[in-house]
Amino acid sequence: MTDQFADPDLNVSDLTTIIEEFTTIFIRLPSVERLSFTTLSVLHTLSRKGPLHLTELTATEQMTQPAITQMVKRLEDDGLVERRADPRDGRAVQIQLTPRGAQIVAVRRAARVKQLASLLDRLPQEEREAIAAAVPALAHAIELERKAELPLHPSSSGKSAQLTKPKD
Repeated sequence: MTDQFADPDLNVSDLTTIIEEFTTIFIRLPSVERLSFTTLSVLHTLSRKGPLHLTELTATEQMTQPAITQMVKRLEDDGLVERRADPRDGRAVQIQLTPRGAQIVAVRRAARVKQLASLLDRLPQEEREAIAAAVPALAHAIELERKAELPLHPSSSGKSAQLTKPKD
Protein backbone atom coordinates (compact mmCIF):
# COMPACT_ATOMS: atom_id res chain seq x y z
CA MET A 1 0.00 0.00 0.00
CA THR A 2 1.34 3.45 -0.84
CA ASP A 3 0.86 6.71 0.95
CA GLN A 4 -0.58 8.20 -2.24
CA PHE A 5 -4.29 8.86 -2.48
CA ALA A 6 -6.28 9.61 -5.62
CA ASP A 7 -7.96 12.76 -4.26
CA PRO A 8 -5.54 15.71 -4.64
CA ASP A 9 -7.59 17.77 -2.14
CA LEU A 10 -6.98 15.29 0.68
CA ASN A 11 -3.42 14.79 1.89
CA VAL A 12 -3.56 11.45 3.69
CA SER A 13 -0.11 11.92 5.20
CA ASP A 14 -1.18 15.24 6.76
CA LEU A 15 -4.46 13.70 7.93
CA THR A 16 -2.55 10.81 9.54
CA THR A 17 -0.25 13.21 11.38
CA ILE A 18 -3.19 15.28 12.60
CA ILE A 19 -5.07 12.19 13.81
CA GLU A 20 -1.95 10.95 15.60
CA GLU A 21 -1.39 14.30 17.30
CA PHE A 22 -5.06 14.66 18.22
CA THR A 23 -5.11 11.15 19.66
CA THR A 24 -2.00 11.84 21.72
CA ILE A 25 -3.58 14.94 23.24
CA PHE A 26 -7.00 13.37 23.67
CA ILE A 27 -6.01 10.14 25.45
CA ARG A 28 -3.70 11.73 28.00
CA LEU A 29 -6.29 12.83 30.50
CA PRO A 30 -5.55 13.14 34.16
CA SER A 31 -7.28 10.36 35.98
CA VAL A 32 -8.22 9.88 39.60
CA GLU A 33 -6.96 6.29 39.33
CA ARG A 34 -3.55 5.81 37.76
CA LEU A 35 -4.08 3.07 35.20
CA SER A 36 -1.77 2.16 32.33
CA PHE A 37 -2.75 2.86 28.74
CA THR A 38 -2.92 -0.89 28.15
CA THR A 39 -5.29 -1.35 31.08
CA LEU A 40 -7.47 1.52 29.89
CA SER A 41 -7.46 0.12 26.36
CA VAL A 42 -8.77 -3.23 27.62
CA LEU A 43 -11.49 -1.52 29.66
CA HIS A 44 -12.54 0.68 26.73
CA THR A 45 -12.55 -2.30 24.35
CA LEU A 46 -14.79 -4.27 26.69
CA SER A 47 -17.10 -1.28 27.08
CA ARG A 48 -17.52 -0.93 23.31
CA LYS A 49 -17.55 -4.56 22.23
CA GLY A 50 -19.16 -6.23 25.22
CA PRO A 51 -18.01 -9.49 26.76
CA LEU A 52 -15.08 -11.02 24.85
CA HIS A 53 -13.06 -14.21 24.97
CA LEU A 54 -9.39 -13.95 25.94
CA THR A 55 -8.41 -14.79 22.36
CA GLU A 56 -10.49 -11.87 21.08
CA LEU A 57 -8.84 -9.52 23.58
CA THR A 58 -5.45 -10.85 22.54
CA ALA A 59 -6.20 -9.83 18.95
CA THR A 60 -7.80 -6.45 19.65
CA GLU A 61 -5.17 -5.39 22.19
CA GLN A 62 -2.24 -6.83 20.20
CA MET A 63 -0.87 -8.63 23.23
CA THR A 64 0.38 -12.17 23.69
CA GLN A 65 -1.94 -14.73 25.26
CA PRO A 66 0.14 -14.88 28.50
CA ALA A 67 0.23 -11.06 28.75
CA ILE A 68 -3.52 -10.64 28.28
CA THR A 69 -4.16 -13.48 30.75
CA GLN A 70 -2.03 -11.70 33.38
CA MET A 71 -3.70 -8.36 32.63
CA VAL A 72 -7.19 -9.86 32.99
CA LYS A 73 -6.17 -11.51 36.26
CA ARG A 74 -4.98 -8.13 37.64
CA LEU A 75 -8.17 -6.42 36.43
CA GLU A 76 -10.21 -9.18 38.07
CA ASP A 77 -8.27 -8.77 41.33
CA ASP A 78 -8.95 -5.00 41.15
CA GLY A 79 -12.68 -5.62 40.63
CA LEU A 80 -12.75 -4.05 37.15
CA VAL A 81 -13.62 -7.14 35.09
CA GLU A 82 -15.12 -10.54 35.72
CA ARG A 83 -15.21 -13.86 33.94
CA ARG A 84 -18.52 -15.42 33.01
CA ALA A 85 -19.66 -18.47 31.11
CA ASP A 86 -20.22 -17.89 27.40
CA PRO A 87 -23.99 -18.23 26.88
CA ARG A 88 -23.35 -19.81 23.45
CA ASP A 89 -20.71 -22.28 24.67
CA GLY A 90 -20.74 -23.35 28.30
CA ARG A 91 -17.12 -24.55 28.05
CA ALA A 92 -15.86 -21.08 27.08
CA VAL A 93 -15.35 -18.05 29.30
CA GLN A 94 -15.92 -14.40 28.43
CA ILE A 95 -14.47 -11.34 30.08
CA GLN A 96 -16.84 -8.47 30.90
CA LEU A 97 -16.67 -5.17 32.75
CA THR A 98 -17.90 -4.96 36.30
CA PRO A 99 -19.93 -1.90 37.33
CA ARG A 100 -16.70 -0.41 38.76
CA GLY A 101 -14.87 -0.98 35.45
CA ALA A 102 -17.77 0.56 33.54
CA GLN A 103 -17.71 3.56 35.88
CA ILE A 104 -14.03 4.20 35.13
CA VAL A 105 -14.78 4.17 31.40
CA ALA A 106 -17.81 6.45 31.85
CA VAL A 107 -15.87 8.97 33.96
CA ARG A 108 -13.02 9.08 31.44
CA ARG A 109 -15.46 9.50 28.55
CA ALA A 110 -17.26 12.35 30.34
CA ALA A 111 -13.89 14.03 30.93
CA ARG A 112 -13.03 13.65 27.24
CA VAL A 113 -16.38 15.12 26.19
CA LYS A 114 -15.80 18.07 28.50
CA GLN A 115 -12.23 18.54 27.25
CA LEU A 116 -13.28 18.35 23.59
CA ALA A 117 -16.22 20.71 24.12
CA SER A 118 -13.86 23.22 25.71
CA LEU A 119 -11.43 22.91 22.82
CA LEU A 120 -14.17 23.22 20.18
CA ASP A 121 -15.58 26.30 21.92
CA ARG A 122 -12.30 28.05 21.16
CA LEU A 123 -12.54 27.38 17.41
CA PRO A 124 -14.24 29.76 14.98
CA GLN A 125 -17.76 28.78 13.92
CA GLU A 126 -16.69 27.80 10.37
CA GLU A 127 -14.10 25.36 11.75
CA ARG A 128 -16.66 23.81 14.12
CA GLU A 129 -19.01 23.42 11.13
CA ALA A 130 -16.23 21.76 9.10
CA ILE A 131 -15.61 19.28 11.93
CA ALA A 132 -19.35 18.61 12.22
CA ALA A 133 -19.53 17.99 8.47
CA ALA A 134 -16.63 15.49 8.68
CA VAL A 135 -18.15 13.39 11.49
CA PRO A 136 -20.42 11.23 9.24
CA ALA A 137 -17.53 10.50 6.85
CA LEU A 138 -15.20 9.55 9.71
CA ALA A 139 -17.91 7.33 11.22
CA HIS A 140 -18.35 5.67 7.81
CA ALA A 141 -14.58 5.09 7.51
CA ILE A 142 -14.58 3.45 10.96
CA GLU A 143 -17.48 1.21 9.95
CA LEU A 144 -15.70 0.19 6.73
CA GLU A 145 -12.60 -0.71 8.74
CA ARG A 146 -14.61 -2.78 11.20
CA LYS A 147 -16.11 -4.77 8.33
CA ALA A 148 -12.80 -5.23 6.49
CA GLU A 149 -10.80 -8.38 6.49
CA LEU A 150 -7.43 -7.67 8.06
CA PRO A 151 -4.18 -9.61 7.90
CA LEU A 152 -3.64 -10.50 11.57
CA HIS A 153 -0.87 -13.10 11.48
CA PRO A 154 1.59 -14.19 8.78
CA SER A 155 1.09 -17.77 7.72
CA SER A 156 3.93 -20.26 7.91
CA SER A 157 4.44 -19.95 4.14
CA GLY A 158 5.37 -16.29 4.60
CA LYS A 159 2.21 -14.98 2.95
CA SER A 160 -0.28 -12.97 4.98
CA ALA A 161 -3.23 -14.98 6.14
CA GLN A 162 -6.53 -13.16 5.86
CA LEU A 163 -8.63 -13.54 9.00
CA THR A 164 -11.88 -11.82 9.67
CA LYS A 165 -12.44 -9.91 12.85
CA PRO A 166 -14.43 -11.74 15.51
CA LYS A 167 -18.15 -11.22 15.30
CA ASP A 168 -19.60 -9.21 18.13
